[in-house]
Amino acid sequence: MPRAAQQATHHYEAVWKVLSYGLPEAPIILAALIYTHAKWLQDLVAPLAPFFPYAVFGAGVLLGWRFHRSRLLFALLLVTLADRTLLYFAVGHDLARDRVVLQAIGVLLPLNLAALTLTAERGVLTPPGLARFALVLGQLALVAILDREAAGATATLLHTRLLPQWLFGWTSLADPALLAFFVAGGLVAAAQLMSPTQTGRSFAWALIPTFLGLSTVRPGNPGFSTFYLATAALILIVAVAEASYHMAYQDSLTGLPARRALNEALLRLGGQYTVAMLDVDHFKRINDHHGHDVGDQVLKMIAAKLAQVGGGGKAYRYGGEEFAVIFAGRGAESCLPDLEGLRQTVDDTRFILRARFRSKKKKEKVLTDRGPGQRVPVTISIGVAEKNERHTKWDQVVKAADRALYRAKEGGRNQVQA
Repeated sequence: MPRAAQQATHHYEAVWKVLSYGLPEAPIILAALIYTHAKWLQDLVAPLAPFFPYAVFGAGVLLGWRFHRSRLLFALLLVTLADRTLLYFAVGHDLARDRVVLQAIGVLLPLNLAALTLTAERGVLTPPGLARFALVLGQLALVAILDREAAGATATLLHTRLLPQWLFGWTSLADPALLAFFVAGGLVAAAQLMSPTQTGRSFAWALIPTFLGLSTVRPGNPGFSTFYLATAALILIVAVAEASYHMAYQDSLTGLPARRALNEALLRLGGQYTVAMLDVDHFKRINDHHGHDVGDQVLKMIAAKLAQVGGGGKAYRYGGEEFAVIFAGRGAESCLPDLEGLRQTVDDTRFILRARFRSKKKKEKVLTDRGPGQRVPVTISIGVAEKNERHTKWDQVVKAADRALYRAKEGGRNQVQA
């Protein structure tokens, strides 16, 4: 592939990676905004709209319980309690007097969602889970106490207005609640920058419809609070489905698509294609001499090289130290230069092992491609096969590529065999 075409491909992949950070959360939020601002759409789906929150809650409970996602279950509990409390005061009582309830929820809800983001799965019927239950109930009692003390100093503080009205005058939330959302958003964003996760991303996006939902509440009118809070719950539910998909189809160590994704990709292929099977030479020796942590680093660095293979190849982790690359619409002969270039790139890379001292007693071995240290020789062997009259099924092509890989190893390793 020409260098300009490769650069264009990498640029496209970088742009797509940025855009994909908002998928599917951004379209869900956009659809919610369109619904709340389009009267004709509200009239169109009016018979179904009341069932939306219940459907989301039911689906969330089932998925959270089935996949042991305690944070999702507690998020659903928090959102539901906030929604029911707001409806109770907005419809059945005088929210003009009880606006302290809205402001208290506006402070507590985002901070609770941020706390769930920053903590690990702790289970539901476990000591940490029961402690979370107690904390939620304690906050519910606090809101009830604040409602009784609606004219107290705390209520006055919750209604503070110092931020510019031209910027925040449209929302029902006062400054403490707005600051709580800013703090929650900052904490979640910082956590994502340090250690990005699918769950953390979903909680970050869920703060947006949560804010919109609380902002629409007016005295005597809950607005679209239920709809927006249900939308926030939907985003969290979609994240669980996405995480389950990635666990099944993406290798957690290398970030490459996993073997199941490879099998399904091969099933979808039609016409001509080529499969290359790759294996890290003497990988057991690397593990034995340097430890499995270094072995894992080798696999990740090899995967990074494979992800940049030319010729339109798509890399997968097949299992262990073995990888696969698919070239759709290409014969084996035309793929050999790209695979030889890949082999040469790995052979030329300086895998340097260094000791990073973290304390007097413990040190960490770090693998890098620059700097002083002990060089770890790493090479790969590659076997190539294409679909033809002899190998008409995908599993036959993979087996033929495996046999070619075996010949490459028998022939001295660090080579490409077709």
